[in-house]
Amino acid sequence: MEATGTDEVDKLKTKFMSAWNNMKYSWVLKTKTYFSRNSPVLLLGKCYHFKYEDENKVLPSKSACTIEDRIIAGNVEEFRKDFISRIWLTYREEFPQIEGSSLTTDCGWGCTLRTGQMLLAQGLILHFLGRAWTWPDALNIENSESESWTSHTVKKITSSFETSLSGEREPETPTISLKETIEKCPNDQEMQNEIFHRKIISWFGDSPLAVFGLHQLIEYGKKSGKSAGDWYGPGVVAHILRKAVEEARHPDLQGITIYVAQDCTVYNSDVIDKQSASMTSDNADDKAVIILVPVRLGGERTNTDYLEFVKGVLSLEYCVGIIGGKPKQSYYFAGFQDDSLIYMDPHYCQSFVDVSIKDFPLETFHCPSPKKMSFRKMDPSCTIGFYCRNVKDFERASEEITKMMDGSRRVKKNIDYKMLKISSKEKYPLFTFVNGHSRDFDITSTTTNEEDLFLEDEKKRLKKVSTEEFVLL
Repeated sequence: MEATGTDEVDKLKTKFMSAWNNMKYSWVLKTKTYFSRNSPVLLLGKCYHFKYEDENKVLPSKSACTIEDRIIAGNVEEFRKDFISRIWLTYREEFPQIEGSSLTTDCGWGCTLRTGQMLLAQGLILHFLGRAWTWPDALNIENSESESWTSHTVKKITSSFETSLSGEREPETPTISLKETIEKCPNDQEMQNEIFHRKIISWFGDSPLAVFGLHQLIEYGKKSGKSAGDWYGPGVVAHILRKAVEEARHPDLQGITIYVAQDCTVYNSDVIDKQSASMTSDNADDKAVIILVPVRLGGERTNTDYLEFVKGVLSLEYCVGIIGGKPKQSYYFAGFQDDSLIYMDPHYCQSFVDVSIKDFPLETFHCPSPKKMSFRKMDPSCTIGFYCRNVKDFERASEEITKMMDGSRRVKKNIDYKMLKISSKEKYPLFTFVNGHSRDFDITSTTTNEEDLFLEDEKKRLKKVSTEEFVLL
């Protein structure tokens, strides 16, 4: 009886917190996001110059966009379509109960896991659809800055929830590959893209069966001492994502892997080994790899000397974003303009959508409006992500990133441009690429778990820089 009473109390607490968080996180902030027409906007390696509607030329910018081949002189709508096409993963409520808890929502605690999901989702977009892909229906989503957006979205959420309860479910057969599915429409590229689009989103569904869903990520987090309801740091989330991809059994995910940098060092041979491992005889190509690098951009507060470095990272075509934010709030950083970062915010509570149903609604998985935040408000703890399709791509990326951090110059297509770098005040780069394996430098042992190594390192850093007000994301 006593145990039953405790369970009832826990359920009541969960319902109360769910109701409170629903009220707290269910409203879209009506603050407008302003973009300058005089400065370029960078979004995951693409550069946009906005122009006035009544002029047919780009206005001079304060700082020239120097990433040739990726410059798009276009209007706001082209940028919005690109931004909205990125996958947005937010707090959800009323999803299946998380095992070992009474939680049916992640409101108030799951934001870093959500930003990690968004980073991984962008990596999968690059892997299956490419950077040029945009969602054809992106501009049909109402802008959140309009007064009618909230009620309009609530109706869509309600409709999607009702559909998820009564809709036709797809067969739960995770062994069906995308290749087999798209064979049904070999001459329809748009339909093929939509199949990939939906499949990627379904992998992040809020159910125990989704390979990268919240339920699975929490299971992998238990090995790092985390459980549902805890705060997750961006470094811990990097290891959780690595484990999730490693354990994924879907045939379409066998061609991709994740490497997490150790002690801010990427060991080239370890990455190449991962890309070359476990390749079957009928698939001799290298594996694609998502490289995750947990770093700190300062001590208790972010060092502004790292601003140019962060800009440089987000300017690279290999970048899949940054898991970061500000203290107690995690954001997914995807771009910048001047000294402000552009991000997607997971702190918006939406209703559960059953992604196993046929033609489940997509609107709530795409953010209708970008947000901006001053770099100075950024929490120093973050994880940077890069995607490389094969070994050759990795070698090219590591060379370019290294040159960026060294502040080197080079000439390409008769355009001389300076790679963005960290301040000369900083004598050491935030992370490095090193030839060889980690074991060659004797920093790991066969008896030590990689997650344990990171957690010990994180504890040391926290002890050194922590104050009562400092909280890791």
